[in-house]
Amino acid sequence: MAKRNNVVPLAAVKPVQFGQALQERYLSYALSTIMARSLPDVRDGLKPVHRRLMYAMRQLRLDPNSAFKKSARVVGDVIGQYHPHGDQSIYDALVRLAQDFAARYPLIEGQGNFGNIDGDNPAAMRYTEARLTEVAEALLAGIDENAVDFRPNYDGSTEEPVVLPGGFPNLLANGAAGIAVGMACSIPPHNAGELCDALLHLIKTPNARIDTLADLVKGPDFPTGGVLVESRESIIESYRTGRGAFRLRARWTAEQLPRDQYRIIVTEIPYQVQKGRLIERIAEIINAKKLPILDDVRDESADDVRIVLEPRTGNVPAELLMEQLFKLTDLEIRFPLNLNVLDKDNTPRVMDLREALQAFLDHRREVLVRRSTFRLEAIERRLEILEGYLIAYLNLDKLIKIIREEDEPKPKMIKAFGLTDTQAEAILNMRLRALRRLEEFEIRGEHKKLSAERKDLKALLKGEDLQWQAIAAEVQETKRKFGGKTELGRRRTELADAPAEIEHAVEDFVEREPVAERTRPWRADPADDRAR
Repeated sequence: MAKRNNVVPLAAVKPVQFGQALQERYLSYALSTIMARSLPDVRDGLKPVHRRLMYAMRQLRLDPNSAFKKSARVVGDVIGQYHPHGDQSIYDALVRLAQDFAARYPLIEGQGNFGNIDGDNPAAMRYTEARLTEVAEALLAGIDENAVDFRPNYDGSTEEPVVLPGGFPNLLANGAAGIAVGMACSIPPHNAGELCDALLHLIKTPNARIDTLADLVKGPDFPTGGVLVESRESIIESYRTGRGAFRLRARWTAEQLPRDQYRIIVTEIPYQVQKGRLIERIAEIINAKKLPILDDVRDESADDVRIVLEPRTGNVPAELLMEQLFKLTDLEIRFPLNLNVLDKDNTPRVMDLREALQAFLDHRREVLVRRSTFRLEAIERRLEILEGYLIAYLNLDKLIKIIREEDEPKPKMIKAFGLTDTQAEAILNMRLRALRRLEEFEIRGEHKKLSAERKDLKALLKGEDLQWQAIAAEVQETKRKFGGKTELGRRRTELADAPAEIEHAVEDFVEREPVAERTRPWRADPADDRAR
């Protein structure tokens, strides 16, 4: 057999500038990283991997009331149909959505070992199980009602949603973080009830000032609690520019002991700080004598956080000791804000608080219009069939005669009673038991009910005020389900004023050791005389 010649003909080779080719390819890579990996969409607050996880789990019918399924099954479906990347990266995304110390409002309910605040790794995906939460259900509500656009998946075998309907303000409620090419995103989580209040105010006052919205959205609300000690002016400025940082401290109390002694109990640590690494850092400080007044640190945590700090003496105020620990450890952090997201045109840009909230409301309005149009079309089709049924009941004997005597009854029926093709087909498919008198009453009742709903939907689609009223009702329902009166929605991060600098003397932290006096008399050494 002759060997195939794989040499490319010289005529097919096209010279290109190396710099231009490199620029084009790097630009393609950068755009892919920005739009398909790192930055969330302002409308549903999700990156593609999270969106595909949600949709794949819905296709598996893993709603909050269903049984759990193995995480490996979910990851396999996501890889096979929507996200052809590494299984570990997909599982890591699934795990984070299920961790109540990482996600303020978890989108996935996990069963099994999903890691902990100490930084321990979760169990392998074959050992854990998952299903969607009510928050995820709100994000997906209406996706089968033409609420959003779909696009072909990576191999064209099925379709995936471009964005979720997003019945929950997920972008600001759960936050996001990502590093792209030349840009990054960092959004802290917020309280959903406060966000709903701001959304309702923005519906009433579209030109609301950032200061007013910041009075409603008081600041980030982290899943691990803590104390936000940022000044009000700084928080407002961060929301106005979309960039800034928030100073977050651990929550602690001083527990009094006998003989004027005390110990410090840390019950909440800053967001994304690993408890195990934090305790190691405090132990290193004790061993290196960088903070001589601190004697010991113990971890007495169970389901809750309890870190015990033992000072050497009770003479130094607890506030003074904690100020030093805040400076030396991650008991105090600064969490950055960079509200860099993709807008509805897939353009990355930094938004302020009002723009992010307004983008969510505009998306909800578009979803409302699309779902209402879908429902109206379904009602129109059903009313057409019901009207055909009513015509059949009024001309029952003649209709039965045509069906019995004609080989092709449909054209005859259409001509005799002025039916449409859809109506004639529905009548021919009608069961005999549907000819009861009671069925006619039910059809008339359904026809009346759907006619009233059609009238309301037409008014809704024509009236902008009615649309905003409907959106406000949806936001109110979201606040009722996930707001501050619920266990999930209560604010966890305490708001406090920026602490004043505590003046103290350096000798307060100097370790004092007893000095023993010489008990034997001093005698001159003969060697000293010889030396002289």
